[in-house]
Amino acid sequence: MPYENLTCEQNGAVLTVRLNRAAKMNSLSRGLLLDLRECAGALATDKAVRAVLLTGSGRAFCAGADLTDPDGAPAPGESLGQWVAARLRNHFHPVVELWSRLPVPLVVAVNGIAAGAGVSLALLGDVTIAARSAAFAVLFTPKLGLAPDMGATYLLPRRIGHARARYLALTGRPVGAEEAERIGLIAECVDDAALESRAAALAAELAAGPTRAQLALRDLIDEGALRTFADQLEREALAQQALADTRDFLEGISAFREKRPPRFQGA
Repeated sequence: MPYENLTCEQNGAVLTVRLNRAAKMNSLSRGLLLDLRECAGALATDKAVRAVLLTGSGRAFCAGADLTDPDGAPAPGESLGQWVAARLRNHFHPVVELWSRLPVPLVVAVNGIAAGAGVSLALLGDVTIAARSAAFAVLFTPKLGLAPDMGATYLLPRRIGHARARYLALTGRPVGAEEAERIGLIAECVDDAALESRAAALAAELAAGPTRAQLALRDLIDEGALRTFADQLEREALAQQALADTRDFLEGISAFREKRPPRFQGA
């Protein structure tokens, strides 16, 4: 389906989704948020897509929320704070929730600056890589007098630890891609010219994998910090019980015995 603020291109089982507001550094307008929401909704029923690659157009990945976007104003009797919170709940949160729970793996390729909510969007990837010239900046507090949102206070400390997360959020200091890789903010830093080919190769690799096992792995890692060790062991056992009954597991066993690469179907 065509979108005003996104471009989508499918190559085999990989769908590449590109933020397409280059003139605005792909900042998150209401229109772009709606397109991202509709795209994720369409992916929920698209059986031909087995991995998604998300990246940006132009010189930025995403510069955060578009503060110039004419998106209404507080209603009579509504404070500015109430209006901002409602805008988050109605427009930003659905995007985060849908893109963090895609029914297939998500690779994010950060091609330039990721700032504010753009950092949160980048960290939604199951695998996030970045061009060497890219940078990440959590600007909410030092620039706007706000706390980070769009999931940043959840995602950042889980990637880089509480001390670094607080430091970067309090200071807004940009982190280059090489440092981002070193501290665990992203999985890989690659040369600018190699970003798209490397991201496409990663997405194709994941698209050829056992989808249900990949999603179970995502859930186990994401939710593990919220459980006791004993609870996590039981959750692993339940996941393995479900996965052992899939066709992909039988294919994996057969491929191992026959000394050949597995041919997973995502079922």
